[in-house]
Amino acid sequence: MMEITTDDSLTRKNVAVLVAAQAVLGSQMPMIFVIGGLAGGMLTGNPCLATLPISLVVFGSMTTAPWLSALMQKRGRKVGFFIGAIGGALGALVSAYGLYLSSFSLLLFGSYLSGIYMSAQGFYRFAATDNASKEFRPKAIAYITAGGLIYAVLGPQLNKFVQDASVIPFLGTYVTVAGLNLIGMFLFLLLKFPQNTSSKSLKNNMQPPREYGALLRDPRILVSVVCGMVAYSLMNLVMTSTPLAVVGCGFTKNNANDVVSAHVVAMFLPSFITGQLITRFGVEKIISVGLVILACAGLTALSGAALTNFFLALILIGFGWNFSFIGATTMLTNSYAPHERGRVQGLNDAIVFGCVTIASLASGGLMNCSGGSVIEGWAAVNYAMTPFLLLAGTAILWLTVNKKRLI
Repeated sequence: MMEITTDDSLTRKNVAVLVAAQAVLGSQMPMIFVIGGLAGGMLTGNPCLATLPISLVVFGSMTTAPWLSALMQKRGRKVGFFIGAIGGALGALVSAYGLYLSSFSLLLFGSYLSGIYMSAQGFYRFAATDNASKEFRPKAIAYITAGGLIYAVLGPQLNKFVQDASVIPFLGTYVTVAGLNLIGMFLFLLLKFPQNTSSKSLKNNMQPPREYGALLRDPRILVSVVCGMVAYSLMNLVMTSTPLAVVGCGFTKNNANDVVSAHVVAMFLPSFITGQLITRFGVEKIISVGLVILACAGLTALSGAALTNFFLALILIGFGWNFSFIGATTMLTNSYAPHERGRVQGLNDAIVFGCVTIASLASGGLMNCSGGSVIEGWAAVNYAMTPFLLLAGTAILWLTVNKKRLI
């Protein structure tokens, strides 16, 4: 598989910019995920649809990922990242207007537009590897992910000050999110990528990019997509229901913010060592450890509904997601030729966020419409993790056993 001539010094500069973008613009994601279900429950009369605004964010990410990836392949990363920030700002303003009018439909439409930002943010990790050496790729991905550590703290804590700043609950959150997008987008002016890298790569390859079916028949691409899909979907499944479960068990909205904040910190804190662990022990082992931690999170959640259970379960979910998702992303970036980058990355994120959409939809239904109490709904959410963990575990085991034969 061909490698583009790399310049890790340039990559390190771009990583620094993308980390800053994660910190500023990324703060909107935990803010939206904390209040999305609560705002939806306030506007809709059907509690089973309370988490639909969060589902629409993820659905927006799923449907925009393929064309956004193709656009960045042709026009460059900066164009795609600016579009993402504009979509995030517009989505927040539409959602705020929906709250002002008490319109659930407008809240959903604004949530969909916010998904454009979520899609663009997902490509930060790929942009960090575009011109990186194979040795630096897992570290670059991990550093970008580590940038989330800042917004993990900033987002939920900022939300405490703005969620009730208006007489209309949560209106201040969406207005603040719009401001974060409009301010943070200027960071992308600092990015520098070699011009026409993708075009030169394509011209230098006699073979065109593989078709989608052929890509998914590549064992490493398929397993990396499955593991990334499971890790992100299960994280979203549990996190989407967490504010509803915490408040439903008699705790406060600020308690919910703190639990989500601890969770998001745990998602990104291991990133300072995840890249080194992948380099030392291999990507398959790190993904496997992540899946085991996710299983432990489910067991912790099922063992009780005390506030400490919520904190510990969500922290473990964060750790498990970090190892599994960074591992899956690293495996994916080592599984395709440079001229296939746009097609593979768009396909991966469409599948991953498609499944995350389903997970967020299922989260609200399981939480509010299964069983006769909040505790029973919360238990249903965590029991639902089991088949998907078995799927990912089987996939990574199969790849590990057959690794030598597949090389």
